[in-house]
Amino acid sequence: MAGGVLPPLRALRILRTCTPVAAAGGSCLPRPARVFPPVWRTCPVRTLQLSAASCAGHNKWSKVKHIKGPKDEARAKVFQKLSMMIKIAVKEGGSNPDLNLNLAQLLEQCRGKNMPRASVDAVIKSAEKAKPASQHMFEVRGPGGCLLLIEVLTDNLSRTQQDFKRLLTKNGATLSDGARHNFNRRGVVLVPGQDVTTERALELAIEAGAEDVQETEDEEEKLHLQFFCDVAEVRKVRGTLEELGMQVTSAGVEFVPRTLLSLDQQQLGAASTLIEALSDSPDVVRVWDNIQADG
Repeated sequence: MAGGVLPPLRALRILRTCTPVAAAGGSCLPRPARVFPPVWRTCPVRTLQLSAASCAGHNKWSKVKHIKGPKDEARAKVFQKLSMMIKIAVKEGGSNPDLNLNLAQLLEQCRGKNMPRASVDAVIKSAEKAKPASQHMFEVRGPGGCLLLIEVLTDNLSRTQQDFKRLLTKNGATLSDGARHNFNRRGVVLVPGQDVTTERALELAIEAGAEDVQETEDEEEKLHLQFFCDVAEVRKVRGTLEELGMQVTSAGVEFVPRTLLSLDQQQLGAASTLIEALSDSPDVVRVWDNIQADG
């Protein structure tokens, strides 16, 4: 998830033994984790996880700040970030979505966000003709010791580095080599979860070959299910879920924090301001963090 936080999974269950194991961590919503009845008896042994709904990306920070920006402005920012991700996908794999899975997945996200087709086509064409731009990952330590990964796309790395140093200094953050070691690179497939029972969620995860399944909310506080898998298995998990009748909202690679960090309200406000400033930077594609928002 782009800009999203994935809190520790709170309910773990080994399917054959049906023994629940509590995991450390929490969710930013007070909803309790749900544990499921033993409905599978003959499945191979494998651990699946399902946590209570957690806040992802922009939604988490909107709850911290208790406000949401104007919808048109938020929509424009989403389109801007999708455009940058499309440019990266075209740069890495070409402009043909039939031969570029990452691009195909992004085009579906654009449709899901109602991004005009003419705008998408214009971005692809501009990416084909644009002068070479480089993709970089900045590692940052922010307020309260939180860790951030910032993906950027720039045609002038020196300028971007200078802008970042000024922005980080202004917001009480610094560049920090090694922050990336606190994140795992995983495949994530997102589907609507409003009408899916917890038992069905586990069934879908098993049939699709996903490792974990977790509830989350999008910017509009709509419930979704995230299916986690190995990066190489994204296409397989996605295809199986679609065959099982699920409408896939997005599928791709995310940086998931290994451990989460709780901040006090002052630190959380400072981190929110920092992430908002980073997200507004024209060179920033996505921001990942390891912050646990508790309420």
